[in-house]
Amino acid sequence: MVRKSLYWADAYVEKKLSAKEAIGRIRPGTRVFIGSSCGEPQHLVKALAEGSNFFLDLEIVRLLTLETTPLSLIADHSSGQHLNIRSFYLGSAAAANISEKRRFITPINLSAIPRLFKSRRLPIHTALIQVSPPDDFGWMSLGVAVDITLAAAQSADWVIAQVNPRMPRILGQSFIHVNDVDVVVEHEEELLTIGELPELGTARKIGRLVASLIEDGSTIDICLGATPHATLMALSDKNDLGIHSQYLTDGMMTLVSKGVITNRRKGFNDGQIVASSAVGTTNFYEYLNDNPSINFYPSDYVNNPAIIARHNRMVSINIAMAMDLTGQVAADALPYNHFSGVTGMVDFMRGAVAAEGGKSILILPSRQFGTHRSRIVPQLQDLAVVMPRGDVHYVVSEYGAVNLFGKSLQERAMAMISIAHPDDRDALFFEAQKQGLLGPERTPKETLQGIYPVQLEEKIDIGGETVTIRAVKRVDGRRLQEHFYNLAEEDVISRFFHLKKRFGSSEMEKILEIDYVKNLSIVALVGEFGFGRIIGVGEYLLDPSSNMTEVAFTVQRAYQGMGIGRLIIKKLAEAARENGISGFVAYTAPENKKMIHLFHSLPFRVKTTFEEGFLVLTTRFETLKEG
Repeated sequence: MVRKSLYWADAYVEKKLSAKEAIGRIRPGTRVFIGSSCGEPQHLVKALAEGSNFFLDLEIVRLLTLETTPLSLIADHSSGQHLNIRSFYLGSAAAANISEKRRFITPINLSAIPRLFKSRRLPIHTALIQVSPPDDFGWMSLGVAVDITLAAAQSADWVIAQVNPRMPRILGQSFIHVNDVDVVVEHEEELLTIGELPELGTARKIGRLVASLIEDGSTIDICLGATPHATLMALSDKNDLGIHSQYLTDGMMTLVSKGVITNRRKGFNDGQIVASSAVGTTNFYEYLNDNPSINFYPSDYVNNPAIIARHNRMVSINIAMAMDLTGQVAADALPYNHFSGVTGMVDFMRGAVAAEGGKSILILPSRQFGTHRSRIVPQLQDLAVVMPRGDVHYVVSEYGAVNLFGKSLQERAMAMISIAHPDDRDALFFEAQKQGLLGPERTPKETLQGIYPVQLEEKIDIGGETVTIRAVKRVDGRRLQEHFYNLAEEDVISRFFHLKKRFGSSEMEKILEIDYVKNLSIVALVGEFGFGRIIGVGEYLLDPSSNMTEVAFTVQRAYQGMGIGRLIIKKLAEAARENGISGFVAYTAPENKKMIHLFHSLPFRVKTTFEEGFLVLTTRFETLKEG
């Protein structure tokens, strides 16, 4: 509509009404948008609910959020429906409190909603928004909720603004002028906040694993919830991280204060935290107020995959509700994850992987919170697929991390089983075979692993190349084959005592049939996570009668003499001692000086004997070297 041309301060006074008067001017049969997330104008929504019996056929448009005033319940009244609800959401709608409202859901990516409003394909007749008081020039900030609210306000026929002194003035493209609103309702109230998130052991484990995938100088997007919060806390030792995210949270404020988030190396919008909304505490909202390092933009900018892809090492971190063995993703509002937290998942996952050095990471606790039900399922049968399998890259549970990108369905199935809860792996294995995802030659023994020892992982720079030392995983079968086939003939003879020509997959499976306690293999890899090349392997196998383990090693010729064997045997000794094993035994040729030196690199005394032409090296962990 055409606005009056008045000095803004005079217009502001003219436009002031009570909430009841303002809501009373809404016409029947129109579409009403309600400001989203923690920017919800609670006072106006309450007035709307109280007057709902006087309205005919209003359509309420909002993101599916935690409703302070449950308009969707009012819309359910059988005495005559006065309100229709349209909720923007891109999830699987399985949680009971969401599933009950699924008929109201309009599936759409968050980046597309502003265009839906501005194009008038879905015209907004009245927008109920919440803003900060006007500054000296008449500009009011949408504060903690710019996302789709700005587009709704800009395209609405009629704008009712709740002016709240507690709304922070956040910089960026977050402003609307007094001249561009039709009604002003002054009302001070606390903004919506979230309480303290619970301490979950699973969340801390996942957080540490996710943090290990994030490099210094990365730009982060992260969703809401207890596990994402734990992930942020696990990033405390990183350097020069940046933020381009749908949401800002208290955890990000903590990392800024520690100097972890500097935004210096984003490659785009350097020096600025960029987001479209904030969810947190009152203290956090005060921190955002007039902070020159923080800029909020609408969702068609923040969630635009092309904008996301412009950042250096962009990392998108989202929570999945469930995944099947092929990598299909169901996403939904989970406890401590908030209803509107998944709408931007597709935008950010696709934008992140298109960025230089970018990663898309899905967080997947192995079981549903407080139950024994696995989140990794054979098939997503009664859940909508939010993310197709082809878009899924990194997946992290408390039992490990895998990269599904470029993997076959069989490799995907084995990878997903490897990060499932140990008690669920056998059932998933048999279901995978029934579906034809695993060949008949596969055996259930392949799932009988213990808990992956995350503490053994270490990254080391050797000759300008990053080498990862870690325990072997189920997904390493093909890599192990390639490692042995690429060994020099002399090294094959040293390891197997003859010139072995074939390294079959069944033999590799025996190496992978480990419990991480009585038998363990440590590998050294170079290259990208999920595509790394094994350059060294060390194994131990327990003899229960002596409580000693036999060990064997191989290192690629190009990497020998760099200390990789010493790193592997050190990790094996660390794990063996932790598991109550007494010591190591190795059988080798007398001329194998490398193996002899490797044993002597340990801080334990070494006993040397001969047995049928072999040199036998024995070291017991209780016999420390003197000095």
